[in-house]
Amino acid sequence: MSTPAIPQSDPGAAYRAQRSEIDATIARVLARGWYILGEEVAGFERDFARYIGAKHAIGVANGTDALVLALKALDLRREDYVVTVAHTAVATVAAIELAGARPLLVDVEPAGYAMDAAALARVLKAPPGRIGAVIPVHLYGQAADLAGILPLAHEHGIPVIEDCAQSHGARFGERRLGTLGDLGCFSLYPTKNLGALGDGGIVVTADDALAERLRALREYGWRARYVSDIPGMNSRLDEVQAAVLRVKLPELDTGNARRAAIADAYDRGLAGSGLGLPWRRPGANHVFHQYVVRSPGRDRLREALTARGIGTNIHYPVPVHLQPAYRGRIALDPAGLPESEAAAREVLSLPLYPQLDDSAVARVIVAAREALTG
Repeated sequence: MSTPAIPQSDPGAAYRAQRSEIDATIARVLARGWYILGEEVAGFERDFARYIGAKHAIGVANGTDALVLALKALDLRREDYVVTVAHTAVATVAAIELAGARPLLVDVEPAGYAMDAAALARVLKAPPGRIGAVIPVHLYGQAADLAGILPLAHEHGIPVIEDCAQSHGARFGERRLGTLGDLGCFSLYPTKNLGALGDGGIVVTADDALAERLRALREYGWRARYVSDIPGMNSRLDEVQAAVLRVKLPELDTGNARRAAIADAYDRGLAGSGLGLPWRRPGANHVFHQYVVRSPGRDRLREALTARGIGTNIHYPVPVHLQPAYRGRIALDPAGLPESEAAAREVLSLPLYPQLDDSAVARVIVAAREALTG
């Protein structure tokens, strides 16, 4: 497949925008000769905690591990269920099983594509077993319905883990996402709003005991080197990635503002086109990890855009409960997941990254309108 003239995402553009500073930082780390859990990781953890507004931040190997370790830190029982959604990256559900728990999937809102609080209330009222945690996914760059979800979880004494893999820097009210639940988990994959040059993840919490447990769990359960106090795993953010992230973190808000400006341009240019355009949750800001449109003719639209040199993606083409690895074997809300299934048939992500210039945005708009009327 040829590379589109305008790609849907371009992590290389983020590197090129800060190449000299990133290259110098990497060279410094390589020359220092300490590559795992050193001063760069500690510095990034401090920087990120300060930025997010959390007391603790614990760097780990990737976003999936961030969720696994957060669940393990809660010391769930093997038979416990964890409530989350099917319209998400499969990593959210895979992490639950890797942590030894059972996924229980509920439907999403038709507009925001995040966990439907009414569906959560339904399964909490008549659960199939003990609920050990709830994981709302802040999808595409904005908050799930925390005003509905958090009171329900608190009423039932259930901890909340925020999946913030697509929402770095977004807020709900006055607080940044990741700080409203018991734990917040972030992926630092290269295409994220804050992305490394490889894999990375980070967990935030205000709880001293959870933070101490997380630091042990990410390194074999060690509190003293080579002595495992609890069963842990190997999930360590490396020094090179942490150093790169320290360079990129100060530019996150600027990048998010550019993403929002591109989204506003798409809104204006695609108004009246017949596409379903992104909805904004009142009381929250949207950092537009993705600009997701919706169309019953999604596949034809995607083919037409590809023919015009416009890259697109589908986040996500198959709900987790319908994927071969999970179909028929994981628990679902008895009411079903019709909104998740409808979204998977209709959503399409247009090009969006901070380095996308105004002329490229205009070309995407023209191509989309031509595709819709051609």
